[in-house]
Amino acid sequence: MTSPRTTLSLVDTDPAELAVDAIVIGVHSQTTEPGSGAPAHALLLASGGESIAAAFDGKLTETLALLGATGGLGEVIKLATLGTVSAPLVVAVGLGPEPAGAAPAPESLRRAAGAAVRALAGAPRVALALPLPDDADAPAALRAVAEGALLGGYRFAGYKTKPQPARREPVAEVLVAVPDAADSTAQAEITRAQAVAGAVRTSRDWVNTAPNELRPPAFADAVSAAAREAGLEVEVLDEAALKAGGYGGILAVGQGSEAPPRLVKLTWTPEGGGNGKRVALVGKGITFDTGGISIKPAQGMWEMKSDMAGAAAVGAAMLAVAALKPSVTVTGYLPMAENMPSGTSYRPGDVISMFNGKKVEVLNTDAEGRMVLADAMARACADGADYLFETSTLTGGQVIALGKRIAGVMGTPELCERVRVAGDATGEPAWPMPLPDDVRKGMESDVADISQVNAGMDRAGHMLQGGVFLREFVTDDVAWAHIDIAGPGYHSGEATGYWTKGGTGVPVRTLVHLVEDVATNG
Repeated sequence: MTSPRTTLSLVDTDPAELAVDAIVIGVHSQTTEPGSGAPAHALLLASGGESIAAAFDGKLTETLALLGATGGLGEVIKLATLGTVSAPLVVAVGLGPEPAGAAPAPESLRRAAGAAVRALAGAPRVALALPLPDDADAPAALRAVAEGALLGGYRFAGYKTKPQPARREPVAEVLVAVPDAADSTAQAEITRAQAVAGAVRTSRDWVNTAPNELRPPAFADAVSAAAREAGLEVEVLDEAALKAGGYGGILAVGQGSEAPPRLVKLTWTPEGGGNGKRVALVGKGITFDTGGISIKPAQGMWEMKSDMAGAAAVGAAMLAVAALKPSVTVTGYLPMAENMPSGTSYRPGDVISMFNGKKVEVLNTDAEGRMVLADAMARACADGADYLFETSTLTGGQVIALGKRIAGVMGTPELCERVRVAGDATGEPAWPMPLPDDVRKGMESDVADISQVNAGMDRAGHMLQGGVFLREFVTDDVAWAHIDIAGPGYHSGEATGYWTKGGTGVPVRTLVHLVEDVATNG
């Protein structure tokens, strides 16, 4: 199921003269000095909207303040122009306090553009006249605005069978006002934003699809079809191939479902082999997680359709890689299974032989993600990789420790820091966490090489237990990072910024940024 797509282009016409349905400008909040006689809270027009303000004879910010505008980040205020400019509607979006001597942070621009485009659903054609610096920060700012606009315009197609009169179509076309629409650097940023945001939207579509329509074979088919169309090399292992290959973890988790498991491998090989580095991306693809025999509570279980958000992100990131063509070999591994309770389910007490030969004692069948990931990560190492980035909605402990927007990162310290920097650059924050020896000691098994969770069922350091377990399946010569997106991978609250309700697409943009970084810097 594909959501409606928003198109994006550049324009260098005076914003006041653009023939669009709405023109978006930025405003900052401004706190005035006590005793100055000015209002305690005033608005400051951001650069880009000067010609719009001139058309209102200098009274634009005053009028917006009367309508309740404060300039808070992501706040949207609409004002009918009554013919003062070509567009019938001026939309002021808050950018927060004016930054000292600099343009707004890229993430502020990304959120503002997303909020404005989302609020303008029903308007076919919208222009953004937001502040874009004319220095070395210009590409990052333009990238943020473009990504925010495309992601804010996302809406899942859904399953409603009756017309919804109050439901407005997403903005069809967005124009971004820039000094020179023909500038090659600016055009390159738009091309990149369309590829990356398009991948994020695809990831969101997969996550938002009803779980009865995206069981492992169907998910594998959907990813494979998109990957082949993008020009990637595709390999799909069905249950017979998984059994022959010794993928005990994937098979164990999937054996309780009538929909058999899959492992999808996607490969991008640059012309001439690129810079010689090899990047592996691994994503957890549990298409629905009941917990299995260790069944979850009913409340909120419907959100477990999002337990394949890691695989969706990796599959979508590979589509962006195919479009951007970085000079580095990239291989994506998507282990897919449905964790169901039945007479054939794996059980607490089972001992599973994994792809790399290690024996794992199962204590909790709801800790299934690490089982499928371990096989896929071991396969990635066997195939050969210099860097391995794995992402998954792995533990509720991530949400408890870091909340719903910040991912937890564990693994090789240098690579974890690289993930943190990439997350800061893309607006997908991540924070490095330790892998303590005492956590590993608590996972010693009496009968196998390692227990899948703490042997005493102690949930202390729950997020860290997942990272410690996965470390067992990475060879010493591979730098690796585990990115736990249990919180950021799915947004169950009201839409905000460029996040809509449902799948977020995190961390597609981080993964693409990391691939490009390896391609450039090794």
